Amino acid sequence: MSANPFLKFENSKSPLGFDVPDTSMFGMLKMSAENQPESSAYEYFGTECSFKNLVGKIEEISGAFYKTGVSKGDIVTIVMPNTPEAVISIYALNRIGAVANILHPLSAQEEIKNHINRVGSKVLLCVDICSEKISNIIDETPLETVIVASAGDSMPFVMKTLYSLKCIKNFKYDKTDRRYISWKSFSERRGAVDEYKPLGDENNEVAVILHSGGTTGTPKDIMLSNRNFNAFGIQAVLTLRDVSAGDKILAILPIFHGFGLGVCVHVSFCFGACSVLIPQFNAKKFASILNKYKPTMIFGVPTLYDALLKAKGTDKIDFSFLKYAVSGGDTLPEKLEKSVNEFLAAHNSKIKICEGYGMTEGLAALSLSVGENYKSRTIGKPLVGTEMCIVEPGTVNVLPANEDGELCVSGPTVMIGYRNNPEETENILRVHADGKVWLHTGDMAAIDEDGFVYYKLRIKRMMITSGFNVYPTQIESVIEELDFVDKCVVVSVPHQYKKEVAKAYILLKKGTEKSEKTENEIRAYCKKKLMHYSVPYKYEFVDLLPKTAYNKIDFMKLQKESAKEAVG
Repeated sequence: MSANPFLKFENSKSPLGFDVPDTSMFGMLKMSAENQPESSAYEYFGTECSFKNLVGKIEEISGAFYKTGVSKGDIVTIVMPNTPEAVISIYALNRIGAVANILHPLSAQEEIKNHINRVGSKVLLCVDICSEKISNIIDETPLETVIVASAGDSMPFVMKTLYSLKCIKNFKYDKTDRRYISWKSFSERRGAVDEYKPLGDENNEVAVILHSGGTTGTPKDIMLSNRNFNAFGIQAVLTLRDVSAGDKILAILPIFHGFGLGVCVHVSFCFGACSVLIPQFNAKKFASILNKYKPTMIFGVPTLYDALLKAKGTDKIDFSFLKYAVSGGDTLPEKLEKSVNEFLAAHNSKIKICEGYGMTEGLAALSLSVGENYKSRTIGKPLVGTEMCIVEPGTVNVLPANEDGELCVSGPTVMIGYRNNPEETENILRVHADGKVWLHTGDMAAIDEDGFVYYKLRIKRMMITSGFNVYPTQIESVIEELDFVDKCVVVSVPHQYKKEVAKAYILLKKGTEKSEKTENEIRAYCKKKLMHYSVPYKYEFVDLLPKTAYNKIDFMKLQKESAKEAVG
């Protein structure tokens, strides 16, 4: 099998160290397909699809979207887990120059509605378990077509049948409403549409919208371009040189996250590797998944590796098949790093877990501790073509080596900006004295004389639960919507498995009882309005909230108190 075609883009004379081709995400996928047409592009519950067949499916579905009225520049919302239908749709939309706006399937109903309305989607693809939510809000949105898919659509026949019987209750929408169409019926629509081939500046047009609370916790739509994704694909090829066509990436990280879509899907295709799509992680089945697929690469958050150590059956697996184990999304605890490395060594693996750093505003990984750039307890060095510096917080003044400050990043994967939010975009993307645009991450770090980056802590008020960003300000604003709540402050509590979870300190209005009934009412409201991982784990009613000398809420005092309350 020939060498990876993207190695040809390595160019020492280029400012990045490589050239980014004038093509779309779909165009990059086609290059891999031309190089190894019969190799598996993805595997889903034992069903494989070759690169050649994947390209064919994408071309057909792009025609179906076009027949439905989608054209270049239109924003189609996708609310799906890691399934073939979701991946095919993202690339099908990309093929015609449309934009995929990707949401978490477990998003709260109101959150989905607000996202749809902000981007003005007329077409939506959703998994069946979300159909009831969509049915409840469709009349309050511009939606004209809702394509309903099932995680069982691409499963083998017997498994699909069992899944359908189990999940038939999920189809909770009016089937006489012509705005709804099943994936099967949608995929049978036929329409011819030319492939969109972006050239020059068109490569910097928005291709995908992902979501984040940014540095403030308010919802933001992150615009990412074809160039962002394709540059990242080449960076990965040039960094993880041991990967070759035929390798397998375990796609457990969700596609609505930059890490999941960027690494487990697009980078996988750029490698010519097979993306093993896992729609929902189940720790109890982790050992059987690893044993069945024997992935050469695992990308996950620290809790995934904690599950690796604890899952029944993993201790009987020979891990000699593993080429890379990468941890990102949160700090890798020293104790866990040591335990994973000892576990791998004891199970015939020659590798060590490597830690990376990234954020959705930079697409995915921005630095990685691997190969020559490996150093324990660091996030390694920036990927080829990416630069990092440390500035005095709140300024653009660059600090010398070994001094703590805010981590800033410049490179080809930095987002276009936040959609329709110039103020926040200008706040996070700033021009430094060197004339380059730098992404201000809101994270504290230091860089030593050798260029290794030491991650310290988050400047912004944010916590990470099982690898997901949780924003206290967002939770506080939701709880304070209740008319019997006077004030709410949210901080993090250490959790044995999830790393940290949210705790809400609540000051009730006079006359409201501090009771279990009141707590349950608040919890139910949070479940309705927030992502499931953002719902507070603990609630405490207080008579007073501590204040600083400047009469502001003393978050740090509450944080120190909650740090003693380890749960889980």
